[in-house]
This record gives sequence, C-alpha cells and structure tokens, in this order.
Amino acid sequence: MLSSHILSVVTFVYGLAFLLFILHLLFKRNFLNTAGDIAVSVGCSAHGAALILRWAESYRIGWGHVPLSNLYESLIFFSFLLAVVYLVFRLATKRKFLGVFMIPLPLLALGYASLSPDVERAISPLVPALQSNWLTIHVLTCFMAYAAFAFSFVAAVLYLVKKEGKEGVLPPPEALDDLVYRGIMAGMPLLTLGIITGSAWAHYAWGSYWSWDPKETWSLITWIVYAIFLHLRLMGRWRGTRSAVLSIVGFFTVIFTFLGVNYILSGLHSYL
Repeated sequence: MLSSHILSVVTFVYGLAFLLFILHLLFKRNFLNTAGDIAVSVGCSAHGAALILRWAESYRIGWGHVPLSNLYESLIFFSFLLAVVYLVFRLATKRKFLGVFMIPLPLLALGYASLSPDVERAISPLVPALQSNWLTIHVLTCFMAYAAFAFSFVAAVLYLVKKEGKEGVLPPPEALDDLVYRGIMAGMPLLTLGIITGSAWAHYAWGSYWSWDPKETWSLITWIVYAIFLHLRLMGRWRGTRSAVLSIVGFFTVIFTFLGVNYILSGLHSYL
C-alpha cells in the first residue's frame, strides 16, 4: 500500500527531526531547532496525508472505513496525534527544549508500527462491533486525550530531572510543573468524552452501556487517576514532585489501557 510506504518515509523524517533536536541541544544553534521543527511539520503533514490515503485505499478495495480498526492503524493514528500535540504545545509555549524529549514518542510508535513483524499492516474488513459512526468519535477523543497525557508525562519526567538540580536547556521546575498541569487539563475533558461516547457505542453494539470489559475498567481507572490529580491540584494541595509522580502513574495506566490490556487480558476490545 502506498500509504504504508509514505509512513515509512515519515518515520525517517521524525528520526531526522530528533537528530536535529539533539544537535541543537549539544551545540545551542537555533537554526538546528528551527530545522527540527520544520522536519516535524513536514513529517506531520505527510503523516496526515498518509492516513487520508489509507482511508481512501480501504474504499478502493471495498471495505471503506476510517483507519482506526486494528493495532497498526491505532499506532499510526496515535503517533500522528503525538506529533500534532508537540506542534501545538511548541507554538503555545515557545519552549525550544520540547522537541528532543517529545518527538521520540511518535518516532517509536510509528517505527514499531512500520517495522515490527508482529504488527499486521494489511487493511482488513471491520468486525461487526466496529461498523458504527461511534468508532471515529470514540477513538478520536480517547487518542487525543492519550496524546495530551503523553505530553504531561514528558513534562513530569523533565520536572523530576530538573528538580535534582540539573542545569542546561530545561526551564525552571515551576514552568515544567505548569506544563504537566496544562497537558492534563487538555486531556481530561477529551477522555471524559471518550468514555461517554464509548458507553453509547457499547449500548448500540451490545445493548449495555457498561459491562466492566477490561479496557472499559482500565479507562475508568485512568480517568480516576487524572481526576485525583486535578482535584488535588485545584484544591491547592499537590504541586511539584507529587503532581509529577501522579502524572507519570497516570500515563502508565494510559499505556496499559491502550496496549497492555490487549496483550494480557481478553475482552470486547480484543480486536485492537
């Protein structure tokens, strides 16, 4: 498929961007960071085009569905959103250090999807449970939330590094703590909407709004972790190290919800 070939090139472009960000970190040349941002922008544009092309390819072979139906398509879409989130926060915060720490996430996700022999890349027909317009809404909102939480995870790790007194390109701990909070504030409404639309979809597909399927359960656990974060934060009780640690714990629940459940547990979401 042409879309898969394009995504292989995009993987290389993200890798080039990462290299440019590393060189900027080492040599403190602003043009290297600018070149890295340009590479991410070009790669992200091509990435989006490849997703649209894969959608068109599915129609060409007679199945016609958005590219969100299996592990490969989930990974290529999630990696696209990770790149988009990087660009959004880069423009919003003007922080030049973000690229070298954020871009490895879409690079690894897309690289695994494109190169791993364990990931099936062929377009396949939708299972009956996925033949619904709820698919796009539910998966889009959940993955947008996951991408925002990934940003918070990176900021939280950097906060813990900076708090140990490391000098260099990182901003003050307070600025990193604010980025952790911003990412979770962006992701929490999206995750809430994702769970609500998932419940509506479950009722449409299986006749029940909630069945305690493993992925449903872990989505709820993830929501509770981030709800606790926001509650303690808004009450003025938790900032700094404790907030960073809770953000990291939350992202591990995200990863387990997204990938771990599929490999370890069985349930209604096993097709992903």
